[in-house]
Amino acid sequence: MTAETGQSSGSKPSDDAWAKLVPLDTRFSDIEIRCNDMVICSEIKPSSLGRHEWCRITKNLGPDSATLHNKSSDAILVDEAIIPKDGVVDIVSGSEIVPGPGGQGYLMYRFTVMPAPESRTQLLKISIDPDNAKCSICLNVWHDVVTAAPCLHNFCNGCFSEWMRRSEAKHQHVLCPQCRTTVQFVGRNHFLQNIQEDVLKADTTLRRPAEDIAVLDSSASIQSNLIIGSKRKRRLSTLTPPPEERDSLRLQCPQCVATIGGYQCERHGAHLQCHLCRGMVPFRTNLQVPLHCMGCDRPFCGAYWSSVNVTHSESTPVCSRETFRPISERTVTRIPFTTHEMNRHEQDITQRCVAEMGKTVQEVAAEWFRRFNDREIDRSRMPLNHAEMITASTHVCNDCYDKLVGFLLYWFRITLPRDHLPADAAAREDCWYGNACRTQHHNEEHARKRNHVCRPTRGNHHL
Repeated sequence: MTAETGQSSGSKPSDDAWAKLVPLDTRFSDIEIRCNDMVICSEIKPSSLGRHEWCRITKNLGPDSATLHNKSSDAILVDEAIIPKDGVVDIVSGSEIVPGPGGQGYLMYRFTVMPAPESRTQLLKISIDPDNAKCSICLNVWHDVVTAAPCLHNFCNGCFSEWMRRSEAKHQHVLCPQCRTTVQFVGRNHFLQNIQEDVLKADTTLRRPAEDIAVLDSSASIQSNLIIGSKRKRRLSTLTPPPEERDSLRLQCPQCVATIGGYQCERHGAHLQCHLCRGMVPFRTNLQVPLHCMGCDRPFCGAYWSSVNVTHSESTPVCSRETFRPISERTVTRIPFTTHEMNRHEQDITQRCVAEMGKTVQEVAAEWFRRFNDREIDRSRMPLNHAEMITASTHVCNDCYDKLVGFLLYWFRITLPRDHLPADAAAREDCWYGNACRTQHHNEEHARKRNHVCRPTRGNHHL
């Protein structure tokens, strides 16, 4: 595949590119997309005499996505799916595109959305009375604050979790401890968590003893958004049914409808909504099967439904077990997109180092995970929650597994002697800011000319 070009199609070009097509072969240049609607042209084969249109990329209203229209005379591949001539598909940042029906003779491109220009922010200081930041159950400043809806009253996670357990055992509904409104939803409130921390910094006498905090944390069971009551209306985007039909449309979990595996949901039992398929899964404590990803705290239903042999159907959205499973059962076939802060030049160097050693990415990742599991690696900069608790048996989602592999590949690269790097990579100077450098995201030359898989030597970053 020879060099690509883009041309505007009715929209005014801007000074800054909002996205680009990045060839996975670093010998070729990026295709910058500066218009909201751009046609990409190329010489499909080296022997071609003229340029040919092969796709149109149109910016979507939502962030980090676009629509790709196949303008070529043949099928193209998008994330390994075949898109026929004149076909249309949505693409997101990280989507891989091959401008032909097969891999032979064609470059592979990665669609990348550029970060928005940094805007100037102002610090807004707000005075708050500590009495307005207290839990009405324990009468102390919130700890790991959660918000109940629809009343929007706030409580400690541990306090409300214990209240909810007692309410579900004695009553048909969970009532708000403050106003007695029926609670339909409860979730962690990260904004108020920041206010809680600021209040405690301003007045250290409000801090609780460590043993009290430990008791609260042991009672806390709300890790993500929790829906109280099994009935929830579907969201319909194309049509609204008559009022008499609306009540029959409920997004229910399979165990709300029938007894499965010896369990059926109570009428007003609490449910989680799967982050991936948006289906419902019962919130059951003291289960051996995990409901939350340890890396991001988001709920996933794949492991739970797999344990009771429930599969996906048109009326019941259920995730595959492959989307949420233990680290020890996972494999990786190529370097994840997020590795090395998405610097494709560093990814290419790591791939060459792995190949030079006669290994695969999976073999390197497995070797370094053994070191990680044996506590030989510093976990303080690991981009996952609960880093100290993660082991080979920990369930994680696909995104968090990619982040873990990227973290391990960083340690693989940073411990390689310089003479084990390719000659062109070994000759580069280290970037002062190392892997934390922000310039590498928007300055292609800087990303290529400096080594960014290194420890920072300037700034406040430590690794």
